[in-house]
Amino acid sequence: MSKVHKIVVGVDGSESSVTALRWALGEARLRDAQVEAIHTWSLTPMVDPMGFASYVPVEELGVAAKNVVETVMKRVEEFVGKTKVSTKISRGPAAATLLEAAKDAELLVVGRRGHGGFMGLLLGSVAEQVAHHAPCPVVIVADEK
Repeated sequence: MSKVHKIVVGVDGSESSVTALRWALGEARLRDAQVEAIHTWSLTPMVDPMGFASYVPVEELGVAAKNVVETVMKRVEEFVGKTKVSTKISRGPAAATLLEAAKDAELLVVGRRGHGGFMGLLLGSVAEQVAHHAPCPVVIVADEK
């Protein structure tokens, strides 16, 4: 029985993640591998103008995550060709989710810049976290110029 070759890609809707997914699709063709595009989301407190913390309803976050994945996949559809691509939406920290998915992957691909925002400043970038802890080789794709 032959091993399935899998490339895991983190997608967050940013230009950088779209570029990473395009790169992964090209690499998948060379390796005869399949691609798993993963998007994560989590509850993030927001502060209203009066200074009170509030949350976006979970249902809205799930719908927004689905929309991100659909938009990203439309942007790369011309690159897919015969490559088998699956998508996964998970709730939780991006780096931890990608590291878990990469346990049986041949390669983990992320963009250099995502939608990290303030939390990215506090916790470090997803690219940095996966580069330090991945169980497989990591490719950090630079933005297109």
